[in-house]
Amino acid sequence: MSHEEPPNTRKAHRSEVVTRGPSRAAARSYLRAAGLGDEDFARPLIAVVNTWSSVTPCNMHLGDLAEYVRRGVREAGGVPIDFNTIVVTDGISMGTPGMKASLISREIIADSIELAVQGHQLDGVVCIVGCDKTIPAAAMALARMDLPGCVLYGGTIMPGRHAGKEISIQDVFEAIGAHGAGSLDDEGLRDVEKAACPGAGACGGQFTANTMAMALSAMGLSPMGANDVPAVHKNKPAEAERCGRVAVELTQRGLNARRFITAASLRNAAIAVSASGGSTNAVLHLTAIAAEAGIAFGVEDCNEACETAPVICDLKPGGQFLAHHLFEAGGTRLVMHRLMQAGKITDAPTVSGRTMFEEAREAVETGGQTVVRTFAKPVMPRGSYAVIYGNVAPDGAVIKLVGHDTAHFEGPARVFDSEDAAFDAVQAGAIAEGDVIVIRYEGPKGGPGMREMLQVTAALKGRGMQNVALITDGRFSGASYGFVAGHVSPEAATGGPIALLRDGDIIRIDVAARSINTSADLSARTAQPPTREAPVGAFAKYAVLVASASQGAVTIPTPPPGANPRAGAT
Repeated sequence: MSHEEPPNTRKAHRSEVVTRGPSRAAARSYLRAAGLGDEDFARPLIAVVNTWSSVTPCNMHLGDLAEYVRRGVREAGGVPIDFNTIVVTDGISMGTPGMKASLISREIIADSIELAVQGHQLDGVVCIVGCDKTIPAAAMALARMDLPGCVLYGGTIMPGRHAGKEISIQDVFEAIGAHGAGSLDDEGLRDVEKAACPGAGACGGQFTANTMAMALSAMGLSPMGANDVPAVHKNKPAEAERCGRVAVELTQRGLNARRFITAASLRNAAIAVSASGGSTNAVLHLTAIAAEAGIAFGVEDCNEACETAPVICDLKPGGQFLAHHLFEAGGTRLVMHRLMQAGKITDAPTVSGRTMFEEAREAVETGGQTVVRTFAKPVMPRGSYAVIYGNVAPDGAVIKLVGHDTAHFEGPARVFDSEDAAFDAVQAGAIAEGDVIVIRYEGPKGGPGMREMLQVTAALKGRGMQNVALITDGRFSGASYGFVAGHVSPEAATGGPIALLRDGDIIRIDVAARSINTSADLSARTAQPPTREAPVGAFAKYAVLVASASQGAVTIPTPPPGANPRAGAT
């Protein structure tokens, strides 16, 4: 039978530039060798992009999950085409030089998805994601290509159990601090280490992975409910099949990613992040997704979302519960229902074919649940973070507000030119209550790679220190909490004033005034950058290309359109 069909009998697919016509015989020959046949050439070719890896529980089950995605694609009349991309696991790389690779991997993953899909002119995409940076990277790639597609999150890990209570990876990092303080012995630390992660799934609290999984659901880029199902839950395969079907349906209807990634949906996502007490990394990732889609959405929009939506989810790191508890309580759909009822979000289309409000109205709340509160009795009266400015951070910094009620902090600076030096000082007992730890030259360019400071914040918590602030041009893990401000911009490596701070300078942070200032005369000083080995390879490319954290730390050649209007504020 000829591979050609009578004209006008079906809608043309983008992939026909590869599969149709005499000049494409060589391409079809390769595809036939890979198992495709004449009927397949008439169907939409759907990329199934997988971030599977055996190195991490966050992603180790995604290879199995992909088979269900493929099944859904086939059931809907499409042809699944598999590709793999990378993952860098924050939990493993945290506190090591490898952590510099984490944020860089976001760009590499987005680039590799784009190249694989565009290189083969495929029609639609399903991205299967797990650990932190794979989630925004998938959304960035879809935004950049503007093709039909959706994102499936592999799901949260279940809690470990130790000493009769549920624990997560957060407890391990805090146990490291307790061990360093001498209040936990080697055996005790090992017991926590062995118990915290019982199997497949990403970190269990409302850390970065679960935060961004919720954000993509709130944005309409993941089918509502699919991301909530834990990794090992019996319903996860059915959700994977659904995502496969959704990708084909979107392709057949010509509904591209930017139909769902809009200024309104990004705002909905930012509001959901705030209401859930989510990670400050969402600021970096939402602004990056917006930049890839060409949407003017910046850090001030994220701050406005936090002023709009108080925290109503009692989730770790600042609260009591884990992501699987949220799933059992009613999930993201319940959170969106609360937000809809309060008039805090707007209706928008989603990849499921229903609008956000239609999805939210189907929320089923488990009786007696205490994970998701009402806005009449929120966990916090405002959102989970704020963007602050001043002569320490003229282009802004992001301060985390969950897990404490401190509104003002003033203290002497303890300045370190790397995360490692700060961690060593904490473990040596060289930090005093009332200090402001300053960690610099860890920004996007200076790292390069903008490491997370969970090792330091967890060590402080593990040592029982309650009155220490920390500011950095690096990032914080979603598992971090305390009085911490990251993303200080401009960063030290580009001449930002954080490079001019010295030990003993008084730093004042005022949440209500949204300010971070020092009384020191910085104009009379000259920065003295630390001597470091020059980066090579992907790290060197990134350092040259990367934009400021205030612009999402993207590497696209044109400046993101979401520049914050308060830049230069003091």
